[in-house]
Parts: sequence; C-alpha cells; structure tokens
Amino acid sequence: MSNAIRVRNPATLDSLSPASVEPRRPGPGEVLVRLRASSLNFHDYAVVSGVLPVDDGRIPMSDGAGEVLEVGQGVTRFKAGDRVLSTFFLDWADGEPELDRFTTVPGDGVDGYACEYATVPVGGLTHFPAGYSFEEAATLTCAGVTAWRALVVNGSLKAGQTVLVQGTGGVSIFALQIAKMMGATVIATSSSDAKLERLGAMGADHLINYRKNPEWGVEAARLSGQGGVDHVVEIGGPGTLPQSIQAIRTGGHISLIGVLTGWEGSVPTAALMMKQGRLQGITVGSRRHQLDFVRACEVNGLKPVIDKTFTLLDLADAFRHQASGKHFGKICVSIP
Repeated sequence: MSNAIRVRNPATLDSLSPASVEPRRPGPGEVLVRLRASSLNFHDYAVVSGVLPVDDGRIPMSDGAGEVLEVGQGVTRFKAGDRVLSTFFLDWADGEPELDRFTTVPGDGVDGYACEYATVPVGGLTHFPAGYSFEEAATLTCAGVTAWRALVVNGSLKAGQTVLVQGTGGVSIFALQIAKMMGATVIATSSSDAKLERLGAMGADHLINYRKNPEWGVEAARLSGQGGVDHVVEIGGPGTLPQSIQAIRTGGHISLIGVLTGWEGSVPTAALMMKQGRLQGITVGSRRHQLDFVRACEVNGLKPVIDKTFTLLDLADAFRHQASGKHFGKICVSIP
C-alpha cells in the first residue's frame, strides 16, 4: 500500500484526507511511476476548494514528477529508472487542440499525482530536463508549458519584441524567464514593491505597481516605446483584461490564461477591434509543446523559481499558502 491524498465531497481544504492506495502494475501501453514531487496550480486549487466539482475520493494534482519502476507490454519510450514528468492532457499528443473538457486531466477527470505511485498511459509522460530535481521538474507540466505555448507557440515570440507579465505566480515567472531567454523586453506588474524588486533582479526591464497606477495598461504601452506591447500574458481575467487591451499595440497578442478576478465579465470589444488585437484562450498545451519546452530548458539552462516546498501530508497547508498570495514563483510538494 502507498500514501495518497483524496478530495472528499463537499470539497474544502479541510476535507483533504490521507488514504492508502494499492499500486497497480502497468498493463500494455502503461508505465508505473514512483512519484517524488508535485506542484500547485490554480486549477488544482479550484478542485480542492470545490470550485471545480470532481468525483468523491479523487486524488488531486495535475503535476507529477518521478521515476519509472516498471513498463507494460509494448512500451519502448521509457525504461525502469528513467526520470519522467507528467503531461496535463493524457491524450493530446500534437497538433491543434480538440479537447473542450477536462475528462482526462489528472487530478480532475482522473486521479492525479498527490500519491506515491501512479500507473500512467505512456502518452501522459515525457522525460524531464537533465540536471533538474524532482521538485523543479514538477513545475513544468502546467505553468511552464502554458507560458511556453502562450509566447512561443501561439505568440511566435521574436527577439526585440515586448512582453507584459502580470504578478508573480508560476505562469508569470516562467513567462518572464522565457521572454528574456528569447531576447524580448519585459514589463512586469505587481502590487508589491518588494516583489517588483525581485522581478527586476530576474531581468524585467520595466516595473509597474498596479495598485499605485491603476492605468497600468496605458503605462505599459508608453514604456514599450512603440505604442503598445507585442504580447500580454493575461492571468487575471475579466478584472484585468481591459487594461491588457489598453497595453497592446495595433495587432498585438493577448494570451488569456487565468481567471483570478472571476469567471466572466465585460470586455471592451470595441477597443480590441480598434487595435485589431488577437485574444487567444490558452489551456496548457500538448505533449509536443512540453517536449519542446523541456529541450529549451536543457539547452538554455532555465531553472524554475520555487517559493516553498511542503510535504504530501501538508498539502492543505500548501494550498493555504497559495491562497494567501504571498508566494513568488511555484509552490511544490515533496513525496518522499
């Protein structure tokens, strides 16, 4: 038997319950993984807090990193001892997205990685960057791949362009790192001067305290020196989207990733039309996107920023830390 955490309905952080789970040997096309780490995302918080309903007893967490213990019949991509990383979608290998529900997302439609052992379809894993710890690798699946897809895949980011990032969560920090790696100028926002100082130390070229400057979109456009930024990594949703539209140049690109300010709201459609802006919804990415991002991390030496690491049995406290908004970068979970 192995340790796991389950979500008990009605889901709240206090309903997260330790459980024992029997590891299952892999069948054809499957891989048995000994999990060593996970990391927290807003999607995971929505599951464990009851915002996104899941089956009673669901094992949460969409990110997982560990080592292969055994492979099933027909599996040649991995072998025992390989260090592997989960993918967000188990059945989106490449090409255009065809998924409109989370029925195969670990920790949502199927059991996730808040556990010691998981038996995973071979398509739901990749190797992770050489030289990474398990905790570092576990940050890539959701936040890292999302930022990569937003800027590189859908945004076609080029050296010399300008990127606006919001706050200091996992996606935003990865977006800053990727943008600088690609030779872009970065404008970063936060409500904390202390966090802005840290963003500047990481390479952000311009810093805006959005609490002191509510018209931060206008200020970002001014700082761009070209009438607006090329890309916005939009994590706030309806509460911040109007300013993001103000921030972009004519023909600029906004990746709508998060809903931290709510699930719906008014959008200044006329302003978006006048700027002929491109607004793209993003939900993580494919296995191909993850493979490309892993390779980019290896070649360029990109390492994630980890704020704090909790143990599996302290998962509820990890989510409380996330809810406090005090973190800078990713919050990880160690699974010893």
